Amino acid sequence: MGADGPRVGPIAVIGSNMVDLISYIHRMPGEGETVEAPDFRMGCGGKGANQAVAAARLGSEVVMVTRVGDDVFADTTLRNFADNGIDTEHVLRTRASSGVAPIFVDPESRNSILIIKGANALLTPQDVEAARPAVARCELIVLQLEIPLETVRAAMDLGRELGIPVLLNPAPASPDLDIAQLRSVDFLVPNESELELLTGMPVDDLEDVRRAAEVLLEAGVHDVIVTLGARGALWVHEGGQELIEAPRVQAVDTTGAGDAFIGCFATSWVRTRDIAAAIRAGTAYAADSVTRQGTQSSYARA
Repeated sequence: MGADGPRVGPIAVIGSNMVDLISYIHRMPGEGETVEAPDFRMGCGGKGANQAVAAARLGSEVVMVTRVGDDVFADTTLRNFADNGIDTEHVLRTRASSGVAPIFVDPESRNSILIIKGANALLTPQDVEAARPAVARCELIVLQLEIPLETVRAAMDLGRELGIPVLLNPAPASPDLDIAQLRSVDFLVPNESELELLTGMPVDDLEDVRRAAEVLLEAGVHDVIVTLGARGALWVHEGGQELIEAPRVQAVDTTGAGDAFIGCFATSWVRTRDIAAAIRAGTAYAADSVTRQGTQSSYARA
């Protein structure tokens, strides 16, 4: 499963980190109601950190560029990065709270998530520029939207200047992300709802998804990979499209599955430069992750 093989990279992940506060619930309480939940777990998360950890566990050398707070959550995050062999030279301490994510998982494994960005909101374009020497060694830059958009744009510009491919996961979806700004993106990896918000087009079926993805190709994105949950992923590119189905599994907790896909895709692509093979590896790795509870705790090691 995943991207087996010798250590690869490095990969730069410029993005967020969170501490996940996961409540497993029978149902969400109504207004003014208190409901007992059967289980609670705390773990390390955040889209950037999730993707970095998945890639590192599958054999990538990972450079992480992010900000943590000045609290106990920061200590947990730094220890977690070190335990996973992630380069923390550009993980910056900040006089702020760390990012946290309360997560609620129901008996059907559906999740609802709140994010409090905390120090993640303070990651700046200057932080990205300061990491230039480390990023310049990398073979891929991985980005998400849990940090300021101006910082994401700075990282995209740096990738273009250095000739390093850029993968952008436009999550969480933001109406402020302009399609015109995506021309320097090599791999755009949205889910269906993110694709819908980004393009303003319906995504009711695969044909709708394809048409919306083609708008992004016309904007200058090289490859659009739309993750479809249990159905797999639709790869839309200049030469056509390919639906890559996911293995069928019994889902327990889908939290972080999209990040598992991206971390595995990044590792596999850097290793092989084969996009279809990287998507297959990513869908298999993500499918395996949903069979266990938790976010990073559900990510297998190579």
